[in-house]
Amino acid sequence: MTDLTGKVAWVTGAARGQGRSHALALAAAGAHVVVTDIAAPVDTIAYPMSDPNDLAETAREIKSTGGSVTSAQVDVRDRAAVNGLVSRIRDERRRLDILVCNAGVCSFEPVESLTHQQWADVIDTNLTGTFNCAQAVLTLMKENRFGRIVGISSGAGRGGMLHLSHYAASKWGIIGFIKSLALEVGAYGITANVVCPASVATPMVLNTATMKRFCPTIEHPTQDDLAQVFAGWSPLGVPWLAPADVTRAVMYLVDDPGVITGTVVEVSLGTNATRQ
Repeated sequence: MTDLTGKVAWVTGAARGQGRSHALALAAAGAHVVVTDIAAPVDTIAYPMSDPNDLAETAREIKSTGGSVTSAQVDVRDRAAVNGLVSRIRDERRRLDILVCNAGVCSFEPVESLTHQQWADVIDTNLTGTFNCAQAVLTLMKENRFGRIVGISSGAGRGGMLHLSHYAASKWGIIGFIKSLALEVGAYGITANVVCPASVATPMVLNTATMKRFCPTIEHPTQDDLAQVFAGWSPLGVPWLAPADVTRAVMYLVDDPGVITGTVVEVSLGTNATRQ
């Protein structure tokens, strides 16, 4: 069992899904967890975004099991808000040991008709948001000569994907950024790694717009219809991961004694088996 007693962890995009799963696991291991999320709509995103009640529920679940938590509504695109949160963590906790850059959004659009706003919302949230948060924590981690930074990429960060050029670009970018960061911070006891999940059973995937896109011949597709399509992409016949499947990889990297950095851990359901 990972023992993070005395450590402080920050999870972005923690209102639900993967982020909530990561936050609960970190709290269960003894860390004080800072949970943040935009918890608001983004105009170019078709599926319903999280809201303040979702973020409050993450905090409630942590507290209900005896965990320690701080909750804040923060848009990772907002550099001033990110820096302000880290200043608050410094004042209240004097340290920040773990950062899980999980916040992300996704939308579908062919390159030819992709608008600047669609491009910006995905790139600024997924990639620039990861940069904003990672840059903001470095001084505090360096002072304590310890840090574990985990970026959440995607199978889309390992190959092109139809009508997802902006999303794939952001997820490839996370890998390049985190690998470069690892080279810069290793001397300070800080590791930086990436987790690349396949599709995960969260609202980003399990929504009406996605069901209609991947089941175009069905008038009113269901989650079961979508599962049949997605299962066909995996040699395991499994359509998608549970958030906890990704959390196990995150916790592996967080618990590392300091010998793994600049690495990509793929939780791929075998969908990467044909890639070099």
